[in-house]
Amino acid sequence: MRGGPAVRTVGYRTTDGLNLVADVGGDPGNATVVLMHGGGQTRHSWAGAMDALLDAGYRVINYDARGHGESDWSVDGNYLLKTRAQDLRTVVAQESQPVALVGASMGGATAIAALSHGVYTPTALVLVDIVPRVDRRGVARIRRFMEGYPDGFASVADAAHAVAAYNPHRPPASDHAGLLKNLRQRENGRFYWHWDPRILRDPELDIVEFESTVEGLSRVRELPIQLVRGLESDIVNDQGIEELRRAIPQLEVFDVPGAGHMVAGDRNDRFNAGVIAFLRRVIPIRR
Repeated sequence: MRGGPAVRTVGYRTTDGLNLVADVGGDPGNATVVLMHGGGQTRHSWAGAMDALLDAGYRVINYDARGHGESDWSVDGNYLLKTRAQDLRTVVAQESQPVALVGASMGGATAIAALSHGVYTPTALVLVDIVPRVDRRGVARIRRFMEGYPDGFASVADAAHAVAAYNPHRPPASDHAGLLKNLRQRENGRFYWHWDPRILRDPELDIVEFESTVEGLSRVRELPIQLVRGLESDIVNDQGIEELRRAIPQLEVFDVPGAGHMVAGDRNDRFNAGVIAFLRRVIPIRR
């Protein structure tokens, strides 16, 4: 069972006045792990990882990014990486213990942008299937999926079928409770993804902005960094890893067989074991 204070839901106010919703738990005197989900997801995608980290003794902050889940949507559609990096700094502003960032896809891109631009430097970083030079074919596939259901779904089961078609290597879930947390039923009775569709605006510009961040990573060559790669991912390839390694030679790569881009969801047991082993080594907790 998890130790320390019970998990509670809190809010963080961004510099432009948005409320970011987070689940926070664990001993405030221990090292903190900040969980940052991918685009189109919510903090609930980290449910298994959060439990495992709490059981391992870490304090955990698991927040919904702007435009996702229970966090506010930007009034002017501001979802640039540099803005998300500022949001991250807001979330960690009051933390007094060492902080590790665990960022998947968009969350990892946010962490890289914060590092590269000097917005925030953690004690350790875990990138989950994301590098600055991504395979654009995989990005296009994600975009097609996210744009593919503008009229929503008649049922949660229909949404599950769409996810299964996108992730054919993942066994279909028998319980749709987790998926339901990523959906909202509107007055017309249909179910829609619970994120602001404006996050898909100007995707090419955002990729270019992200690719440029690799040049600024040379300033963190002493920072422990782990890349968790799904071996069936169509986002991270060997070329992207080698470019990242040239910028940060200390990079450690942990491969997860049987997992695609959504590594934690595909192989949560393997993911948790690899990440916690890394964190225990580079950012230990007090007992």
